[in-house]
Amino acid sequence: MSIDDKKIKELEIKANLIRESVIEMLLEAGSGHTAGPLGMADVFTYLYFHALKYDPKNPLWSDRDRLVVSNGHICPVLYASMAAAGYFPYSELLTLRKFGSILQGHPQREKLPAVETSSGPLGSGLSQTVGMALASRIDNGKNTFKNFFYCIMSDGELDEGQSWEAIMLAGKEKIGNLIAIVDRNYIQIGGSTEDVMPLSPLSQKWESFNWHVQEIDGHNFEALDIAFGRAKAEFEKPSVIIAHTIPGKGVAEFERNFEWHGKPPSKEEAKRALTELRTLGGKIISEHQ
Repeated sequence: MSIDDKKIKELEIKANLIRESVIEMLLEAGSGHTAGPLGMADVFTYLYFHALKYDPKNPLWSDRDRLVVSNGHICPVLYASMAAAGYFPYSELLTLRKFGSILQGHPQREKLPAVETSSGPLGSGLSQTVGMALASRIDNGKNTFKNFFYCIMSDGELDEGQSWEAIMLAGKEKIGNLIAIVDRNYIQIGGSTEDVMPLSPLSQKWESFNWHVQEIDGHNFEALDIAFGRAKAEFEKPSVIIAHTIPGKGVAEFERNFEWHGKPPSKEEAKRALTELRTLGGKIISEHQ
């Protein structure tokens, strides 16, 4: 799973385009979450365009990797990534949150079978992913790794007790093909995570439950590649990658402001955001040439 400078630039360009799609979707919908989707665009880009094993033409392929998005409110970045990967036309993105759309405000498996689970209540995704991984073990044997099970989580949902029950069970069962990715952006709807319910020292807490733990810059593709490579090489423990991200990444007006956790941009705010992102995209492309 090596990555070179050319691939990194390709991923940077893709991530920037995905951020543009997120802004366009939210503007059209008139509701939704801004900070988290922009902050996680690099992680989703890395997964869909370098790490995940999947087939858009056969979304229920039995040997696919499973990706569970526990923090379903960041679904605009999931949908934008899936459209870019070929699961459905880009035009569908502008139906976000509209009545009857396959792209609801939280992913719904009944609407979009290519997503692994329906989400909504925070804190349930890791339990679901652990269950999937254990079922795969029963089907295929304890030491048979046909695929990997990924769970993307928010740091705020670690306030939920169910998350820690799942963390304990996965550590006990030594699920080596389970990789959790925590969006460590330090915000939730009520403010800073460390004011609402302090999580530090977060790495030590996961380690104490027998997890292989890495902390990285969630916007650095080389760091992401190294971390996922190490996680996939760990067979005796589940792995967690604590990805430090900037909420609202790419738009200075939105960055690090918890108030953008759960609101969409206005027409003027979206215009400024898209101008900034397109300028950045042009810069990335010119540097790549």
